[in-house]
Amino acid sequence: MTVGHTLDAGHKARLRSEAGLSLLEVVIALSILLVLSLGILPLGVLAIARTENEGHLAARTTEYSQDKMEQLLSLAYNDAVTDTRVFPSATTGGTGLAVGGSSDPNAPAASYVDYLDLAGNLVPSVGTAAPAGWFYKRVWQITSPFTNIKQVAVTTIVARGFGHGRTPQATLVALKSLPF
Repeated sequence: MTVGHTLDAGHKARLRSEAGLSLLEVVIALSILLVLSLGILPLGVLAIARTENEGHLAARTTEYSQDKMEQLLSLAYNDAVTDTRVFPSATTGGTGLAVGGSSDPNAPAASYVDYLDLAGNLVPSVGTAAPAGWFYKRVWQITSPFTNIKQVAVTTIVARGFGHGRTPQATLVALKSLPF
């Protein structure tokens, strides 16, 4: 004797109607998903801006400050003529490690400022006027807080950040002593 399970026509029709999702149900589910996705979208934009400013641009400003600091600290303590606004440094026409300058990017001092393009290459400039095509500005200040000690401060800023918020900036400070 075989035991079989037979379905009548009513059961078959009911199973067929519940076999899958209707097009209307799919459209409603996708609409809900779209609304939720649009709510999260501003967070993605904010994350991209933060990453660009605090990651990439802040790292570059620090790197370019360090490059200038190394260039200045490689000079002799009493050097007052080397031009560090060019690379490699020129032996005349500059201020070397002469006391002066400004660490305020909004008030650069002549001969204590240089400009870099987006790729970090020097952009020729005259005085304190910003040249076309600059993206990074480096300013430096040399002070002598104690006898036979010079303090070197280098600040680098970006022409413009990405999105809203503070423009990335880095300041490095080091001491140089006589006779080194």
